[in-house]
Amino acid sequence: MRRLLLSIALPLTSLALTACIPNQGERAEPAPPPAARPAPTPPPRIGADASTVKLAEPEPVWTAQQVVANAVTVRGSTYIVQPGDTLRGIGNRTGAGSEAIARANGLTPPYAINARQRLSIPGGRYHLVAAGETGIAIAAAYGVPWRRIVDVNGLDEPYVLRRGQRLLLPGDAPARPASIEQRAAAFHIDIDDVLTGGQPAVAEGARTLAASTKPKPLPTNVPAAQPTRLVGSFAWPVKGTILSRFGPGESGSKNNGIDISAPVGTPIRAAADGVVAYAGDKVAVFGGLVLLNHGDSWVSAYGHASRVDVVRGQKVTKGQVIGLTGDTGYASKPKLHFELRKDRVPVNPLGQLPSP
Repeated sequence: MRRLLLSIALPLTSLALTACIPNQGERAEPAPPPAARPAPTPPPRIGADASTVKLAEPEPVWTAQQVVANAVTVRGSTYIVQPGDTLRGIGNRTGAGSEAIARANGLTPPYAINARQRLSIPGGRYHLVAAGETGIAIAAAYGVPWRRIVDVNGLDEPYVLRRGQRLLLPGDAPARPASIEQRAAAFHIDIDDVLTGGQPAVAEGARTLAASTKPKPLPTNVPAAQPTRLVGSFAWPVKGTILSRFGPGESGSKNNGIDISAPVGTPIRAAADGVVAYAGDKVAVFGGLVLLNHGDSWVSAYGHASRVDVVRGQKVTKGQVIGLTGDTGYASKPKLHFELRKDRVPVNPLGQLPSP
């Protein structure tokens, strides 16, 4: 059976995920009703370049750990700081997250505390982050949206979780672990979730790794380096007829990018120099999907790929083949779904691409 190269191995084993396009669940094209949906497209093939036909099964990159829903309930209380105490140590002693304690008491970096100071310990259910766990997988384990966890914990970019960090769960998170079916029904991921919650937790003080130039596995304890600025301008990822344009469509749904008609197997080329932020098939609506970080807060997305030829952390150049077009996901015909985002906000690609 053909298998897609996964560069972020999200631990959602046997969890039937559904996905929506970002921005309040708007979709690039309406998903057909369950009874009318076509049979699932076979998983894309992988290879070293556009001409490769031999199948390969490399080990997944950024292999994440299976998340166990073992959150601990902490009662709200008051703690009197003792000589030698640190905020991290108080968090470990009380079971509450040190970040949550800082927010509850209005503490700001470097989070200085004094002996005999009274600290409010916020109650709630806390999940202890283990090495390799991703934010998306943690959210899936509890059946809550990742963006809710982001909001409750006041997480900011670059959204890197730390091993040993305690994440406060939303108040309406199920008290008992939900069944696989219940979690699948409640959990959705989209492009924004992948960008903010797809990176495995790292050890305290882990250094940034320079981006690779070849598709090779990266250590699990360091994030991939990202470009700081956009080099040059954007180029067309494929040539073809535009099937749907950016913005509201006839059905009223919003397309966060453009859809370009292209025969199955057409090479998909990087629109600009960048680093692979994601390569996989966990966003169901898009099937085979690649996300490239170009610097200056620009990200490009390439969906419905039949084959993905890059891995997370790989450095790519403008025009480099990153995969082949197809009709995976919710595509009704062979095409490429292409998006550009600035500061995670969808931007009309036609305003950034040269005239065809």
